Amino acid sequence: MDITGIAKNFTEFYYSQFALGRPNLAPLYRPHSMLTWEGKQFQGGDNIVEHLAALPFEKVAHKISTFDAQPSSLDMSTLLINVTGLLRVDGDQELQFSQVFVLAKEGDSFYVLNDMFRLNLG
Repeated sequence: MDITGIAKNFTEFYYSQFALGRPNLAPLYRPHSMLTWEGKQFQGGDNIVEHLAALPFEKVAHKISTFDAQPSSLDMSTLLINVTGLLRVDGDQELQFSQVFVLAKEGDSFYVLNDMFRLNLG
């Protein structure tokens, strides 16, 4: 299993869908998925996507600086991905962010089991 390739493909897909329309992310989450966004927790794909869609900006662009990935289970059924980068919302200044995903294997693909996002301010 090419973990780095999976992580690269996932991050490219995730952030492109985020930019095109946050409701496009719904297929990536399941009812038991968890999101922590700036300290606020949400469970379930519907609640997660509802929160993401309600964020107070129209346009967003992510510029990935780094991503690291490793298996997070012995049977390779879950992957841990750590992403850092810059984001620009509605054409404003760029802000540093970090995001951590745990992907869980489902058939021949993966879904987002855990997702944690923070702006790196300060």
